[in-house]
Amino acid sequence: MRIELARVRTMVLAAVMVIMAGAATDTAMAQVTPPSLYERLGGAYSIATVVDDFIERLLVNATLNANPAINEARKRVPKAGLKFHVTAMVCEGSGGPCKYTGRAMKESHQHLNITQAEWDAMVVDFKATLNKFKVPQREQQELITIVGSTRNDIVRSSSSVGRQ
Repeated sequence: MRIELARVRTMVLAAVMVIMAGAATDTAMAQVTPPSLYERLGGAYSIATVVDDFIERLLVNATLNANPAINEARKRVPKAGLKFHVTAMVCEGSGGPCKYTGRAMKESHQHLNITQAEWDAMVVDFKATLNKFKVPQREQQELITIVGSTRNDIVRSSSSVGRQ
């Protein structure tokens, strides 16, 4: 009987140690994996709120409004749809569960003849929106990098721009 009791105690102690080791490993892994940009931004609702403000700024931007191709596209593309696609793109690009299903940046912007000055005006509006919502600098820089990765597909070189 004494041997049985000692064996049971040993097995219980071993089981407790395995459980504690597993809990410690889960905790350590949670600490090693930092939250994604998506999580640090507050998720889809926060991203959608920021995108809503950003798109509203773009719609009244004088530099962008001077481009007739952009004005024409605004007549064809519903504002709500544009906000939806931009939200999905930021959500996916920041590590969230959303999937962007719109056209590729090059395809959707090539006919707009967007110049470097127009790109710069967009970036100014983007930063103003991020500042309005007090997005921390680290997250702002990460977002600017994500947006910047699309620049070459959106901005036309001055030699290829032909405004109608």
